[in-house]
Amino acid sequence: MSGSDALVVMPTGAGKSAVYQVPAVLLDGPTVVVSPLIALQRDQVAALVAREGSGGAVHANSSLSDKQLAEAFERLQAGTVEFFFLAPEQLAKPEVLDAVAAAKPSLFVVDEAHCISSWGHDFRPDYLRLGNAIERLGRPRVLALTATASPPVRDEIVQRLRLTDPVQIVHGFDRPNLRLTVEAFRDEDQKREAVVLRAMGEQKPGIVYTATRKSAEQLAAELQDYGLNAAAYHAGLRAADRESVQDLFLAGSLEVVVATTAFGMGIDKADVRFVLHAEVADSLDSYYQEIGRAGRDGDAAEAVLFYRPEDLGLRKFFASSTPNPAALQRVGVLLGHAHEPVAPAELADLMGISTNRLAGLVNLLEQVGTVAVDGDGRLSAVDGLGTPREAAASAVEVGEAHRRVERSRIEMMRGYAETQGCRRQYLLAYFGEQYGTQCGNCDTCAAGTASEQPDAASSPYALQSRVAHASWGEGVVMRYEGDRIVVLFEDVGYRTLSLETVQARGLLMPA
Repeated sequence: MSGSDALVVMPTGAGKSAVYQVPAVLLDGPTVVVSPLIALQRDQVAALVAREGSGGAVHANSSLSDKQLAEAFERLQAGTVEFFFLAPEQLAKPEVLDAVAAAKPSLFVVDEAHCISSWGHDFRPDYLRLGNAIERLGRPRVLALTATASPPVRDEIVQRLRLTDPVQIVHGFDRPNLRLTVEAFRDEDQKREAVVLRAMGEQKPGIVYTATRKSAEQLAAELQDYGLNAAAYHAGLRAADRESVQDLFLAGSLEVVVATTAFGMGIDKADVRFVLHAEVADSLDSYYQEIGRAGRDGDAAEAVLFYRPEDLGLRKFFASSTPNPAALQRVGVLLGHAHEPVAPAELADLMGISTNRLAGLVNLLEQVGTVAVDGDGRLSAVDGLGTPREAAASAVEVGEAHRRVERSRIEMMRGYAETQGCRRQYLLAYFGEQYGTQCGNCDTCAAGTASEQPDAASSPYALQSRVAHASWGEGVVMRYEGDRIVVLFEDVGYRTLSLETVQARGLLMPA
């Protein structure tokens, strides 16, 4: 309300919607809300329309007919609607930007803001254009909202959205009503049977997350064979089928949804009693977001990871892709020969690739300063910064750095699964939050192993202190494990270091 930009990180169910809805009705001018999912936009609009005094709400996305889209923009232009919901790809269209800018929005809200971060677990290339869009709209104050953002994700949100001296409010990551458990297996069949039995035995409703579409369908079929009202959900289903599963689950007609990570963002169902992970998540960012869908009513809920070390190999495979130097070079060559800025869709057609893949290439080239994106989202080469081959090589180095970070986050997921310390302490430390005592509501606390772990106060490197490594640059001490410390380095991600080696060789110095 005082005019500042803000970044707000709050757990699922803590009231992020109220954070933007209350100021929106008090400020003059409409509020633009960028939200990544059509179903989420629809639900939010329906809730606002039903709420007296909200000022009205509409959404504009690809699910609407041309006539419906025109009516939505007419209401925005006429000033008869307070909330205008958009998908991020809509703001890549110059005509949309012009129409929204003419309405002089007073507040620009980025929901699920972690989607803008290449560190984030749900990166969406379309979010990269939002910084330019904000400038084109006359630079209204900006509010970025997310339920999960570790320190590097928060830094990247601020940078990419070009937030001006933002107020950052990180409202505690702890969800004390969630019981955190890991069940370890060596045999895949035994693990699968344990997932099915746990889903059958727990209070309903619940969600089971899997790593692949095939696994989602197989597990859902097994649960159905045992008489449960279960359904699979993944991106390979038709949009109508996905919408049907989501609606049935929200209405209480489905006991269990077995899903890939395509399911769950923005799900507003308070009584989910369990979230089971049949495979290890790709990061603690993802895991925290997904288990946060349980127990939103504040009552006890279960978050169980069924862990097999071999499953980490699948996650490492997904994180091992490297950018194609030839494709990066071709982007540079084509833009270098263009006489004027090129629309992304036009360039993607010329290269024979999807706009999403092109966005990933452009993101890397933009980071090394060899491609510029104008206010309309059009692309042009930046002169004087080397040949396309040299630009591609630099972009590959940036891509490799991202890959190292992704792999380091998988190792932190391994650490969570294998720790003998309090799992809640481990999880919260990942997000930069210290939890002073054992939680008493996780499996390691119940087993007594957590109380045997070393006290962080005895660490020679204070938690959250900044340190510098000769090879890896600056970082922040995140966790103490007695003979080891975990440091989050800005350039290489999370590293677990032997304290004996660090101290003997003088590898870490105060930054």
